[in-house]
Amino acid sequence: MSASEQPKPTPTTAPKRRWPNRIARAAWAIFVVSVGVFLLYPILVKSNFLFLFGKSPSLEEMESPKVEQASELYTADGVLLGKYFRENRSPVPFNQISPVLVKALVATEDIRFYEHSGIDLTALARAVAGGGRNGGGSTITQQLAKNLYKTRRGERGLLGHIPLVSTLISKTKEWLTAVELEKRYTKEEILRMYLNTVEYGSQAFGIKVAAKTFFNTSPDSLKPEQAAMLVGMLNNPTAFNPRFHPETALKRRNLVLERMGQAGVLTAKATDSLQQQPIALQYRVEKHIDGPDTYFRGAVSQFVNKWCEANGYDMYRDGLKIYTTIDSRMQAHAEDAVQDRMKKLQQQFDRFWRNRGGNPWVDDEGKEIPGFIETQIKRTELYKELAARYKGQPARLDSALHAKRPMKVFTWKGDGDTTLVLSPLDSLAYYKHFLHAGMMTMDPFTGHVKAWVGGINYRFFKYDHVKQGRRQAGSTFKPFVYLTALDNGYTPCDRIRDQRVTIKYVENGKDMEWQPDNVTREYTGINMTLRHAMARSVNSVTAQLTEKVGWENVAKYAHKVGIQSPLLPVPSIGLGSGGDVNVYEMVDAYSTFVNNGFQSEPQFITRIEDRNGNVIKQFDPKQKRAIPSETAWLMLYMLRGGMDEPGGTSQALWEYDLWKKDNQIGGKTGTTSNYSDGWYMGVTKDLVTGVWVGGEDRSIHFYGSQQGEGGRMALPIFGTYMEKLYKDKDLDITMGPFPRPASKITKKYICVSESEPRRRREEAVDTIATDNLLEQLNTQGVAVPDSIKL
Repeated sequence: MSASEQPKPTPTTAPKRRWPNRIARAAWAIFVVSVGVFLLYPILVKSNFLFLFGKSPSLEEMESPKVEQASELYTADGVLLGKYFRENRSPVPFNQISPVLVKALVATEDIRFYEHSGIDLTALARAVAGGGRNGGGSTITQQLAKNLYKTRRGERGLLGHIPLVSTLISKTKEWLTAVELEKRYTKEEILRMYLNTVEYGSQAFGIKVAAKTFFNTSPDSLKPEQAAMLVGMLNNPTAFNPRFHPETALKRRNLVLERMGQAGVLTAKATDSLQQQPIALQYRVEKHIDGPDTYFRGAVSQFVNKWCEANGYDMYRDGLKIYTTIDSRMQAHAEDAVQDRMKKLQQQFDRFWRNRGGNPWVDDEGKEIPGFIETQIKRTELYKELAARYKGQPARLDSALHAKRPMKVFTWKGDGDTTLVLSPLDSLAYYKHFLHAGMMTMDPFTGHVKAWVGGINYRFFKYDHVKQGRRQAGSTFKPFVYLTALDNGYTPCDRIRDQRVTIKYVENGKDMEWQPDNVTREYTGINMTLRHAMARSVNSVTAQLTEKVGWENVAKYAHKVGIQSPLLPVPSIGLGSGGDVNVYEMVDAYSTFVNNGFQSEPQFITRIEDRNGNVIKQFDPKQKRAIPSETAWLMLYMLRGGMDEPGGTSQALWEYDLWKKDNQIGGKTGTTSNYSDGWYMGVTKDLVTGVWVGGEDRSIHFYGSQQGEGGRMALPIFGTYMEKLYKDKDLDITMGPFPRPASKITKKYICVSESEPRRRREEAVDTIATDNLLEQLNTQGVAVPDSIKL
């Protein structure tokens, strides 16, 4: 058979010889694609191709990494008041970090740190070969990348939600970022950033806070065993925390010491000696808002946080430096004065009601209010929580309210607290017995708040009685009546007779009458000068003057000089019952008199700096002309009448060491009905200070002028405080007279006050009496707003 005649292969046998070629081509294609993907993979990850991998750190972020850093709050004299943070971190330069700490870190975490360029291939291969049993392959630079840029917690991309794939992507980001960090920073800079960013446990981020938290020292003063302890914690800040896991932490510390010995950082003898030593902690965790508890800081944080939100900053992470107007020395003197007086006053208060065999919550007749505590507790969050938990189960709710347990409570004895076994009802009753106080001092010329005491103890009583608390001002509101008069043609020498009067007015279209009482229910009949009447705080004269100038105008002038709270234009406004005010705005208003008629907006922040010390906001004083300079000076002269005029209500200040170098002080006492509130407003040539004292509720008070008047409750705080300021040689606060008038005084102001007939009561008194007005309004069916109820 010839070759041409040979049979041709059947179709079924030919494809069998083509399969190896196809497999080869497929394998080659897979290989090429794999190599391509391998080579392109880093680029795809870095560029977040098709949003598959999530965002990587940008060039700008690499050049200027943004690390969470605590913001710091400073007084005007440079004292750190406290910090605000989520991650408590205060970076320090490399030259302030102990060399032994750096060596311990490298010896333990990355022995070839100075040899690699971000990725240690030897350590990585060892980790892969050992399945992680031989230690991790992560370098210090990779850990820094993870801490700085949150590579495992940031944007994940579409593939980042797939298990294992997400880990690979995160690791790739760390590798790429580590290499970039090595290109841009020196080894020393990388170590500095790492030690300043890493978490050490117990809310300590960065070496400065960690050294302080665990050993109460600074990073440059760490001993080898302390450095080993901190480095050992980096592997697992919770498991190796020496405060909570001392045995585990000790083993870990000794392992680090061993590594230090192996690396030649320590001698064998030193290593062995240090491993025998116990862990010696000086442990103190800084709180989320660290520093001494003060009411002022609450006001600052509210203001700064609002400013940050409006300007793109975060007070808790941006490392701002916030400079306040507070003077730490004046603040300390203010707190001491409040503490000293309130402790004594509380003893008097307790004795007063103990001798009467009752509780201090009483009605207008001095009788204990039945069911007071049971009513008050229904306003608390605890009651609302229990009521929701035991809804429809009154017996269980009642049982919970009466269930006793040990609790720490405030006391004026010992270290400020004690443990008592109390029920929620008992606890509320216990705290309702306390008197409270609010005090603020301001520089009237700049508006700078120099001292702020919002209560007797911030730990137990968070309510701020400087700005949060609003109460009736009593007779401290009277100067606004005399201000209105002086600015509308009256002079300090004009006269009004001290006599019983009836004030007629129209309320909601109805004819009304009000007969204001002097507190003594006595009327001298003297034709008093306005200065003498204000100094003696005579209600009948003030009420008549209010009628003459118009109660609407009194409200207008009070708002002009700084009062911000709503005021009702009622006949009794001059006696303090036109609305509730706070210490903050009363100090502001009185400051207008000292500041030549300019009203200064109270200011407690001067500037804010960023973490690099650049000023990002300067807060300048804000002032506006409120009243003429002549009127302002005359008001100062009127306020001095409390000391100069016979029977002036400020004359208890003569008992204090305040009267050298021709010193002058003006002031006004105030007491509301039933002695619910005691006030004193004091002015000097440099400062204006306001003090309020009273119970948490208006029904909690003394029941007599011997204890409950402003001159006895609040004035002593001012007197003690000013003594302390004048004696402090470090402060530039001196005694002396008020400045001379800035303009010509055209009104007569020097006049003689007639002597008064002998009275049954010799001491100065100062209490408002508006009960007659309120009683008449209620009798005639007129709704009385809560803001003027006493």
